[in-house]
Amino acid sequence: MVSILKYPISACFFLLLAGNTSVAAAPPGFVEGHLKIPSSSEVELADGTPASATAERYAEYPLIILSKDGKKEIAHVTADGNGSYRLALPPGDYILDVQGRPPKGHVRANPQPFTVTSNQIARVDMDIDTGIR
Repeated sequence: MVSILKYPISACFFLLLAGNTSVAAAPPGFVEGHLKIPSSSEVELADGTPASATAERYAEYPLIILSKDGKKEIAHVTADGNGSYRLALPPGDYILDVQGRPPKGHVRANPQPFTVTSNQIARVDMDIDTGIR
């Protein structure tokens, strides 16, 4: 009787292992870019260049990653003090947007569709208009 149970148990074990290896996810890819926020004032530095945004200013405008249809929030990311951001994502199609866009908020930006491929970097820059002049 022991030998009869041996084969079905082996078959189940084999199917369990085969099922686990076929479900392995593809390696992630990355989205990176730069967030550009116009200065809230017309201040220029002594060398004639506009004043740059600070890390605190970038933190006021977090970026959101949405599903391809724009209905589901996938992730949030905040740009660093230089306005740069980078985020690992599973392969797929997404939309980059800024949190606080109308009708709920006051920020104006164009949502940017992009595609993430395994082990690749998708470059997506975002320009926003805060409406403050």
